[in-house]
Amino acid sequence: MDYVSALLPPVVMAIFFTAVVRTIIKSQGGPNKSKEDAAVDAAFARAEAARQPDGSPEPGKA
Repeated sequence: MDYVSALLPPVVMAIFFTAVVRTIIKSQGGPNKSKEDAAVDAAFARAEAARQPDGSPEPGKA
């Protein structure tokens, strides 16, 4: 029975990982895709606006 206790955690983790990956793949696209894309575009726009206009790095960054 030692082999069962040795194999159980990896098998459970593999099943859980497969379920997570499957959920992520299924949730791609769909009706919320445009909202997600708009949120990412807004975040990029905020990041670009926060950059220094002369192209120098932000203070404290190398």
